Amino acid sequence: MSYVLYGEYGSGAACVEAALAEAGAPYERYVVSLEKNEQRSAAYRAINPSGKVPALKLPSGEVVTETSALLILLAERHPEAKLLPLPSAPGRAQALRWLAFLAAEVYPIVEFVDYPERLADGEEGMAAIKLRAQERMRERMLAAERAVAAPWFLPCGFSALDIYVAMFSRWREFRLDGWREAHVPKICAITEGVSRRSAITPIWQKHFPNG
Repeated sequence: MSYVLYGEYGSGAACVEAALAEAGAPYERYVVSLEKNEQRSAAYRAINPSGKVPALKLPSGEVVTETSALLILLAERHPEAKLLPLPSAPGRAQALRWLAFLAAEVYPIVEFVDYPERLADGEEGMAAIKLRAQERMRERMLAAERAVAAPWFLPCGFSALDIYVAMFSRWREFRLDGWREAHVPKICAITEGVSRRSAITPIWQKHFPNG
């Protein structure tokens, strides 16, 4: 049996699909359209009650969510792919640290940028929330930039952390006004390297056709 990945193109599903491809794991892909609010449908909530993407159904039928957890899970289930340093290996602690940092300090703020009406009323209030959320996301990405060893995030080489941070760099909040090229060049270089990996290239082109 294969994995089943549920999610929208360009969303958190991008890094999970890239990890599946890098691991050479068989999987099926189901698009959950955020534009059509399919993540809130009864059919999808039966899979993930939180109504968020991505979700991954394991070959056993068990469903797991939370993008960073999925990357760690895939690394554990497919150690031959070397998606993360082994538990006793150099780099493991920092890999987990920065996966958790991005998951806790960057990922949740996207909701405030995309849906400011959930936190404020009126155009002025929503605009202020959106601006502050974007500023906070960029501040956190700058912290990640300072930690990059180069050419990959970890000194020990390529890992799922590179896929994760590359995905974030493609999101709108970092693209606007040429911000990412001006402020996070090491992360931009990581993203270029991720996009050129043979297993990931076709996945990357589907999720981020405009780079």
